Amino acid sequence: MTAVRRAALLLLAALTLCAAAAGPAAATGYRYWSFWERDGARWTYATQGPATARPADGSVEGFRFAVSEDSADASRPRGTADFGTICAGTAAVGGRKRVGLVVDFGTTADAPSGERPPARRTACAVVSEDATAAEALAAVAKPLRYDTNALLCAIGGYPSRGCGEKVAAGGTSGSGPSLGLAAGVGVVVVVAAGALWQARRRKNA
Repeated sequence: MTAVRRAALLLLAALTLCAAAAGPAAATGYRYWSFWERDGARWTYATQGPATARPADGSVEGFRFAVSEDSADASRPRGTADFGTICAGTAAVGGRKRVGLVVDFGTTADAPSGERPPARRTACAVVSEDATAAEALAAVAKPLRYDTNALLCAIGGYPSRGCGEKVAAGGTSGSGPSLGLAAGVGVVVVVAAGALWQARRRKNA
């Protein structure tokens, strides 16, 4: 391989590295309340929203606040509480249903700036037989907050602001490469360009 070709390949590799470094520094997710249904001993991501889902008597519904990219990446409610545990002290009422609820406010890493997540809580809601999961939640965890598109924004007043906002994974801005990486790539580009110039100069001498 000639010196000119070696230098050209080095420059091409450096430019490719520079282009890659200019990409996003972190994956982007959303900070929001996800909705889950308890299926035996495990949580499954709900296929309906809480405003339309109508849990049966003896069901357990869960809500988890976290940052995630999509439903496949969403964090499940923590804990192993089942219906028998959650509603042990709540007697059945004729014409009503009991729904166990798990509300997991998440971790400090997922909390909006300046806010602290409350402790995870469970509650047994006694509601009408045709009540939705949202109505069961409202019976035990007010105040709730929704946006204009009926997206659930806050449970028990948490968080106090924001609703499904886009955030970068790890709490970073994700706007570009670090200063150190950019500087390093710049040095490689300069060295590669100099090598190419020197090689061509020798060839033409």
